[in-house]
Amino acid sequence: MRNLLLTAAAAAVLAAPAFAGDQSAAKIDHHASMQGDIVETAINAGSFTTLVAAVQAAGLVETLRGEGPFTVFAPTDEAFAALGEDTINSLLLPENRDQLVSILTYHVVPGEYFASDLAGQSLSVASVQGDTIDIDATGNAVMIDGATVVSADVDASNGVIHVINQVIMPTG
Repeated sequence: MRNLLLTAAAAAVLAAPAFAGDQSAAKIDHHASMQGDIVETAINAGSFTTLVAAVQAAGLVETLRGEGPFTVFAPTDEAFAALGEDTINSLLLPENRDQLVSILTYHVVPGEYFASDLAGQSLSVASVQGDTIDIDATGNAVMIDGATVVSADVDASNGVIHVINQVIMPTG
């Protein structure tokens, strides 16, 4: 299951143009993902296996396949790996489903926010989880609660994905 989440994260990184200075992320085929929903796009990207596995374990697949639109700040497999295998395995346990849902829905914002919508701004937006996410697009890199956007504007049929290099955590 962990590998499934990690594959989905890689897929999103490979599908979007670079938003910050990480040019390796620009290798994603942006056009290949435009027909699928957010879940399909993440799976097809191949770099979000941990994210996809977590979405499945949390029971959020149908939600993220819904009408939307959604903006998803998608951590890469490497971002999840930085949490440590024990933490990931613990979050995937059925008894920790509520915590996993909280973390995952914190990465989702109702509506579509493209890079051009955010450029030059510093703002807070409400996540689906309920807490606000701080976005700072005033510098050389776009920051999402301290995580850097490494690839932006990965189109999906029901929203947009921005690939980030860290898992962001809700405060509440």
